[in-house]
Amino acid sequence: MIDGRAIIDPSAVLGENVSIGPWSIIGADVELGDNVEVASHVVVKGPAKIGAGVRIFQFSTVGEDTPAFAFAGEETHLTIGENTVIREGVTIHRGMTKGGISRTEVGRNCLLMAYVHIGHDCIVGDHVVMANNASLAGHVVVGDYANFGGYSGIPQFRQIGAYTHIAAMSLVLKDVPAYMTVSGNPAVAVGLNTEGMKRRGYSKETTSALRQAHRIVYRNGLTVKDALAELASLRTEFPEVDLFAQSVESSEWGIIRGRNKS
Repeated sequence: MIDGRAIIDPSAVLGENVSIGPWSIIGADVELGDNVEVASHVVVKGPAKIGAGVRIFQFSTVGEDTPAFAFAGEETHLTIGENTVIREGVTIHRGMTKGGISRTEVGRNCLLMAYVHIGHDCIVGDHVVMANNASLAGHVVVGDYANFGGYSGIPQFRQIGAYTHIAAMSLVLKDVPAYMTVSGNPAVAVGLNTEGMKRRGYSKETTSALRQAHRIVYRNGLTVKDALAELASLRTEFPEVDLFAQSVESSEWGIIRGRNKS
């Protein structure tokens, strides 16, 4: 299971049934959970904890230092959740202390396709899918089940809500509320992620409530403060609407709007 041509630091901890291919490097303070598969020509650097069942394909670099100028070589961390798949050429950087949270986290059951990049101090939720060459700069927070099209880009400090869809080749300059679909360069809001809701089997009542919440925030010409006030009763009845509203009220950069709107 461990190829003789792999290089494994003595401090690395390997779980049961771990597979490591030729010419891969497992660095100091790396923990690989049970049934982790590391292909050939992979670099994993620590401190890092890789969850059980994670698969890392060739030429990926996981847990490297960030190239940010503020990074001074301090000890920072990376965590990858169980059963996440990291395809060819993916790069994931650990956190930094100055201006950061000293850690990068990727959740469970994610799919990171070829050449995806996740920068320092990003927090990525569970079941997130990032298509080829999608990239997150530092300090990005991504909710569960978010979906990124190929070549999409997110600048630092933005928030991408749960159950969102970022269309291919989109540049997202503001925060994206939960359940929204955005597209373009720069990206604009094009509506709810109805296809995602359909795939997850949302009831007609829940879908209708989310549509109403979307109209209040995006179609009624209200300020964010007034829109949130109108959502008060819906939020108490539907947790999905509450999640949508929370992602709107927690925004620091302002939420992404439709074309020709501030």
